Amino acid sequence: MSQLKAQLRRDGFTFKQCFVAHDRCAMKVGTDGILLGAWAPVAGATRILDIGSGSGLLALMLAQRTEPSVTLDAVELDPQAAGQAAENVAESPWASRITLHCADVLSWAPEQTARYDLIVSNPPYYEPGVQCATPERDQARYTGSLDHSALLTCAAELISEEGFFCVVLPESTGSAFVKNALEMGWFLRLRTDIADTDGRLPHRVLLALSPKEGECFSDRMVIRGPDQRYSDDYTALTREFYLFM
Repeated sequence: MSQLKAQLRRDGFTFKQCFVAHDRCAMKVGTDGILLGAWAPVAGATRILDIGSGSGLLALMLAQRTEPSVTLDAVELDPQAAGQAAENVAESPWASRITLHCADVLSWAPEQTARYDLIVSNPPYYEPGVQCATPERDQARYTGSLDHSALLTCAAELISEEGFFCVVLPESTGSAFVKNALEMGWFLRLRTDIADTDGRLPHRVLLALSPKEGECFSDRMVIRGPDQRYSDDYTALTREFYLFM
């Protein structure tokens, strides 16, 4: 196994069924995106939209989790990231099902009139502040290019009546995002708080919103156990993706 690890490409992330290059993307493949891609509810979905696709990670993970009849659109504003995402998709087993769009989702319109059963986004987290090293990273991290109210409005216009809109956010931002969503007519249906270990407070939150009212299910997940190995819950969620799990 150590020899295989030494042979792995360093310009991206090697999963069990695909490779996701990210060297031309402002935001790299990370735990946040992997959590969201593995967690988002896909049951019954026939059309899926990935907003701010970056390297194409979420679209690829969701394609792996769904039936061959499910189609996916991925929208990315940054031309470099969109180009790399298109390459990742083309080299994956799901190239025929995923369509990449280099566009601003706020002005983008899907070709089909049917709405999406699942919309996912690993959105910008922070209010504009300290400038990042590159404009692309600034765009990916800060809400100046896509504030949360605009994101919620956009998703509301594209979601089906029974659909889910799923995001991953810092725990400190999640409550404000939910409050904003509820005021706009969304309903919170699923919430999972993520902590590094049992002894730490949650630092990330996974949220699933719906335009349809219903019961809200909440739980908590830790990523690592006392021995610093991945926890049973995290392993069960992500084992179909991680190469060495």
